[in-house]
Amino acid sequence: TPARIAGCQNVVLCSPPPIADEILYAAQLCGVQEIFNVGGAQAIAALAFGSESVPKVDKIFGPGNAFVTEAKRQVSQRLDGAAIDMPAGPSEVLVIADSGATPDFVASDLLSQAEHGPDSQVILLTPDADIARKVAEAVERQLAELPRAEYIFTINY
Repeated sequence: TPARIAGCQNVVLCSPPPIADEILYAAQLCGVQEIFNVGGAQAIAALAFGSESVPKVDKIFGPGNAFVTEAKRQVSQRLDGAAIDMPAGPSEVLVIADSGATPDFVASDLLSQAEHGPDSQVILLTPDADIARKVAEAVERQLAELPRAEYIFTINY
């Protein structure tokens, strides 16, 4: 993992509860030593300064909503804070799909960015009306299963 290549001895992960099994599995594969049930700006503060349960870290990586981005900006400007990867903005993705595309995969790619927040923007560009219809159906089906579906407010076809 990039953390190991950089020489990090300890890698921790914060994720809002409940933490999905897929995240736990990926963390295990990546050699994450500690996992904490906390997300958002409060996770950034805990990581930057330490808390009773979360250790202080040297650098914070990862995306988040506008509150996370602001928290990362603030902690990175303090002498006693943590460094950050970058201030993330709204998620944006453009997927170009031809008739050979797998609708479920395209829908997953779109939703993986759309669920980051209401200011995210995802676009499907396809010349194939059948693919467009199948992707729209897959989006609706997958959206019903997403725990963060409330972040996806509008879908325009």
